[in-house]
Amino acid sequence: MKRTIAVAAALPMLSFAAVVGAGTAEAAPQDCTINRTLIDASATCYDTDAPAGREYTVVVECWGLAGVPNAWPLMAIGPYRGSWGGSFGPAGQGSSSCIGPSSVGTVTNAYVRVYRE
Repeated sequence: MKRTIAVAAALPMLSFAAVVGAGTAEAAPQDCTINRTLIDASATCYDTDAPAGREYTVVVECWGLAGVPNAWPLMAIGPYRGSWGGSFGPAGQGSSSCIGPSSVGTVTNAYVRVYRE
């Protein structure tokens, strides 16, 4: 009986930690618009209140065929992060793609992340 109570009491705390952790790990700037296609994503930001020196980057999550890190020429089918298109300023544009020198896939998610504060 004590085990059931302990597990039941721990579950709400674990679900709270999962919800809070997911929101803070991938918080995207509010002043950006993301356009996504089947193989790439681009973002345009209009963050006029950003501090000097802030830069953003577009992150794409992909699913398809990609090289296994540090194990060339092995390939794997499944989720991977797409190519990095570089950073851009608060009033600029950036893009990333799921097509790269050793990968081909489709976009499953795209978001803007602060690259440098």
